[in-house]
Amino acid sequence: MIDIQLIRDEAEKVKSKVAVKQYNPAIVDRVKDLDEKKRVLLHEVEQLRAEKNKIAKEASPSASPLPSPSEELYKRGKEIKETLQERETALTKVEREFEEALMQVPNLPADDVPIGKDESENKVIRTWGTPREFSFKPKDHLELGEALGIIDVEKAAEVSGSRFGYLKGDVVLLQFALIQFVLETLTNREKVSEIAKSVENSTGTPFTPVLPPVIVKSEIMKKMDRFDPVDERYYLEKDDSLLIGSAEHTLGPLHLNEVFNEKDLPVRYLGYSTSFRREAGTYGKDTRGIFRVHQFDKLEMESFSLPEHGESEQKLMVAIQEYLVQHLGIPYQVMSICTGDMGKPDYRQIDVNMWMPGQNAYRETHTSDYMTDYQSRRLNTKVRIKNETKFVHMNDATALAMGRTIIAILENYQEADGSVVIPEVLRKWMGKNKITSR
Repeated sequence: MIDIQLIRDEAEKVKSKVAVKQYNPAIVDRVKDLDEKKRVLLHEVEQLRAEKNKIAKEASPSASPLPSPSEELYKRGKEIKETLQERETALTKVEREFEEALMQVPNLPADDVPIGKDESENKVIRTWGTPREFSFKPKDHLELGEALGIIDVEKAAEVSGSRFGYLKGDVVLLQFALIQFVLETLTNREKVSEIAKSVENSTGTPFTPVLPPVIVKSEIMKKMDRFDPVDERYYLEKDDSLLIGSAEHTLGPLHLNEVFNEKDLPVRYLGYSTSFRREAGTYGKDTRGIFRVHQFDKLEMESFSLPEHGESEQKLMVAIQEYLVQHLGIPYQVMSICTGDMGKPDYRQIDVNMWMPGQNAYRETHTSDYMTDYQSRRLNTKVRIKNETKFVHMNDATALAMGRTIIAILENYQEADGSVVIPEVLRKWMGKNKITSR
C-alpha cells in the first residue's frame, strides 16, 4: 500500500496517477475522509483515556483523605467509561474501513511510464536480433511437438481438461537444460557482477536458489496484493488458501515481519516452481498448444533492496533477462508497459517479448515488476539503517518461463525436415545437438 502521507499532502496528484492506472480516483477521497475521521477519533480516545486515568488516580485511597470517591467523581468516571467504550468501538470500525480502503489504492506509476488504457499503448524500448527468414514454411510449436512426439495436448485434455499438456522425451531434457543454464548464471557471483556492471548496478550479489511452497494462505496473498482477481486463481476453499500463480507469491513473503540489517542488502532469490492460473476471461485466445495453459513451470527472481537501489535492481533484472535470451539466440523486444496495462502493485513494469515464428509476432515471455515499498508496507518487511527502520524496496521478474521459452526455441530453431537444433548454450546438458523424430 502507499504511504498515507502522500494522500494527506498531495491528494490531487495521487488521484490523477490512480486514474491513469484505470482505477476510480474516488477511493483516494474515501481514504482521506476515513483518515481524518480516524485521527479525530484517536484524539478523542486519547483525551478520554487520560481523563479516565486522572479520575482513577484522584479516586484512589492514597490520593484522597476521603473514605470513598465523591458521588460527582464516581458519576463522572462512569460517564467517561461509557463514552470511551463508544469512541473505541467507533475507532476500531473506522480503522478497519481505513485499512481496507487504503489497500484498494494502487501503487502510483513512475513518471517515465507511458500513459495508456491497455496493451495497445505499450511502448517498445529496444529490439535485439533479426527474425529468421525461413527457406520453407515454418511450423508452429504444436505441429512440431506432435510430429516429434514431445508434446501431447490431446491426451492431457482427456485426463485433465483443456489447456494442459504432456511434455515428453527430449523436450523434458530441454526444460531441465534451461533450468541448469539459469542456475549456473544467476548463482555465479562473477557473472552476476558482469551483468550488474553493464547497467551500473554496483552489487554482484548472486541469487540464492529456492524451491518455494506452491500453496499460499489467502491473507498472505492479499498482503502481496496478488489475491485479486480471484477468478484467475485456484482457490482451495477448505484451507482458505490458493495455488500460486508464480514463485514470487511465496518468495515475496519470505521475510514477512522481519527487519534486515543494511549491510545484508540486497537479498536476491531465484525461485523455481510450478504455477497455476485459471486464465479466466481468455477463452478462445491462444488456445492452441502450450502457450496459455493452466499449469506451467517458471524460474522467478525476487529482490529486497535499500530504497535508493530499487530502480537499479529492476535494471539488473531486465539485463539478466536480456542476457539469457541473447545467449539462447532468440530475437526479442523490450517493452515499457503502459499505466492501464500494468499490475496494481507496480511502480514500473517492463516486459520482454520473444519472437514466435509460428505466430509471426513478438509475444510476452518475461515480466519485470518494481513495486517500491508498496508490498513491503503490507508485509511489514523493513531494513535498519543507523538508528531508524525503513521499508525495503521489492522487485520481482521472470528469469525464464519454461513453456513459452520452449515454444520460442522449437519455432526459431526448426529445420525443414521437422527437426529442431538445440541452442549451443544448452548442448552440454542435452548431450546432443538436435531434437529429431524417433
